[in-house]
Amino acid sequence: MSENKKAEKITAVKGMNDILPADAPLWELFENTAQSVLQSYGFQQIRTPIVEETRLFARAIGAVTDIVEKEMYSFTDSMNGDQLTLRPEGTAGVVRAVLEHNLVYEGPKRLWYKGQMFRHERPQRGRYRQFFQFGAEAVGFTGPDIDAEMIMLCRRLWDDLGLEDIRLELNSIGDAAERLRHRADLITYFEANLELLDAEAKRRLHTNPLRILDTKNPAMQELVNGAPKLLDYLEAESLAHFEGVQKILQHNNIPYTINPRLVRGIDYYNRTVFEWVTDQLGAQGTVCAGGRYDPLIEMFGGKPTPAVGFAMGIERLIELMKAIGEPEAPNQCDVYLVHQGEAAQLQAFVLGERIRDAGLDVVMHCAASNGGGSFKTQMKKADASGAAFAVILGEDEVAQHVASVKAMRCGDPAHQQNTVPFDAVVDYLVDQIVGDGHDHDHVHYHH
Repeated sequence: MSENKKAEKITAVKGMNDILPADAPLWELFENTAQSVLQSYGFQQIRTPIVEETRLFARAIGAVTDIVEKEMYSFTDSMNGDQLTLRPEGTAGVVRAVLEHNLVYEGPKRLWYKGQMFRHERPQRGRYRQFFQFGAEAVGFTGPDIDAEMIMLCRRLWDDLGLEDIRLELNSIGDAAERLRHRADLITYFEANLELLDAEAKRRLHTNPLRILDTKNPAMQELVNGAPKLLDYLEAESLAHFEGVQKILQHNNIPYTINPRLVRGIDYYNRTVFEWVTDQLGAQGTVCAGGRYDPLIEMFGGKPTPAVGFAMGIERLIELMKAIGEPEAPNQCDVYLVHQGEAAQLQAFVLGERIRDAGLDVVMHCAASNGGGSFKTQMKKADASGAAFAVILGEDEVAQHVASVKAMRCGDPAHQQNTVPFDAVVDYLVDQIVGDGHDHDHVHYHH
């Protein structure tokens, strides 16, 4: 490469975003809160691979869905010719793992997962080509009680995150025979109004007519509102299940709206479907979608096993969290180590390790590319780090086997500075930081 030709800059793939350190506290807050809520309901974590066989999703999601037709990142493994896909959603992989490892042999399982999913769609606010999902699957439970528990779990998560204006929409899509009868009448209804259907609806008419009910096209709203309602086709068992879910929600004062247009375009869903929606994210208002999928495990070759789950897009929830108040800038550390001279640097390393052994976080001043090793510069860095204390080692301190410990935060009397014997520094800091109730949790959040 000639010297005057600059290397071409490489940027991230479109729709696949970096999460930078400034946003990390919000992500940690969301993930830690969600994890603790799920654990409080007895859910256990499962981690599945990002890459699965393509046929897993073609079978699970249905070959005629938009996801499989247009949105999956699929490729042929050049080593052995396997057809592989980056996972577009979490349920199929979890169900595959449940079957492969016979997880429900001993009894039903409550499972949760988090991680990246991939869909090749047009990036928009809160919706990206690589996106993060948090989800849960309860496998082996038949009754309406687990459906209600999952909904209540989500409500607790919104409360713990301080999120308001997220409302619950509920529906039942019955069982396969009920949907088939409804589907036939739906097709007849739309065929009689063919001239009112847009191109997308016409394309879906015979492959996936339920999805027409989902349309956002304003010109079709009146037509869709007049369409046959699936709820009218439910028989006694499906109705009793749906009423069971509602009874528990009502008894626990959880408001909801029955939305007869809330459907799933994928065949394995049945009975309860629910979505948590908000008006704060523009047109893409769903932050969490869930429902029953009792037929799926049998479709995968397992014994008939009931299941229900939900998934939420983390990016969208982060957007809502940002809207209610930024997190305070996190402290990098409890203690910042300032040192001058080679002997002091060597002692600072020893001291840093001892302080970390005591459970405190330490940032050690290291040589920057622009120099800046004077005590004054280092103290500015110590202040910017948010540390409660700076520990200072110079030639004088090393000669006397002591360290200077300076309180950095306001509220400490006159930012006092004390000389502490080297071997007593750790106990001194622990007493000051833990004993005085300094907040040792580095993610602070305020409304």
